[in-house]
Amino acid sequence: MIRFLSPWPHVSALSLVDILLVAFIIYELLALIKGTRAALMLIGVAALAAVVYFAHFAELATLNWLVNAVLPYAGFALIVVFAPEIRQALVRLGRRLTLSRTPASVVGAYDDIVLAANLFSQNQTGALIVIEREIGLRTYIESGVPLDAHLSYDLLATIFRPSAPLHDGAVIVRRDRIAAAACFLPLSMNPVLSTQLGTRHRAAIGVTEETDAIAVVVSEETGGISLALAGQIERDLTVEQLRERMGGLLRRYVPQSTLPTAISSESEMLDGGSVSPRITLGRTSDSRSESEAER
Repeated sequence: MIRFLSPWPHVSALSLVDILLVAFIIYELLALIKGTRAALMLIGVAALAAVVYFAHFAELATLNWLVNAVLPYAGFALIVVFAPEIRQALVRLGRRLTLSRTPASVVGAYDDIVLAANLFSQNQTGALIVIEREIGLRTYIESGVPLDAHLSYDLLATIFRPSAPLHDGAVIVRRDRIAAAACFLPLSMNPVLSTQLGTRHRAAIGVTEETDAIAVVVSEETGGISLALAGQIERDLTVEQLRERMGGLLRRYVPQSTLPTAISSESEMLDGGSVSPRITLGRTSDSRSESEAER
């Protein structure tokens, strides 16, 4: 009883920090592999470790020899097998250690991306636009056709026109310029993704899993607008929702504005003796003409 009631061993502050760090690393590791193929791989690694322990405990000479011959290369094999997960972990760590700041030029030009997404959604034109932020996208830019052209609504509409030679692949935006078009992006291998997502959406998720880029996707089947960020995707966004999300991500205040509306007949235009705009998109600066918004 005296031993049971004796005080707990002294735990220093350094020991508590050590325990918390180990717990944090384990938590982040489990969160990183949850719902991915790495979870099944980890189970396989645990099964192999159990076999190695059994061979050593049961003194199986042949199996022990095989384990001793292969074990020195196990570390390199794990690095190769878990390379994507290790890369994602390092990218996540880098995001937390750096303050992501979007250049003002990108902030001022993103309205053209929203207008283009609205056009593609109405016409059910497939499109994928990737906005570079802190992590460079040079590898993916070099896989496409270099443009280095000023970002504009008209240029985006021209590139993603179905008859255009550059409409396949992704457009990568660097600051206020289109760096390249028809770029190839890595496809996400996340097994929990919906089977309704096609190659374009998986490419958007894939590039945001490895970088801090923002990807805007328009489905050519449904015309739905999606936004991918940090390996997650938000689907079926309205134009105003897209403006608000991009405004928040690019750290820009987005005022309230009305959703795009279409007028069904001329009688509605003459009702009350006033003419209503066919589409109102509510831009904060450099507003386009009504005829351009209708496109």
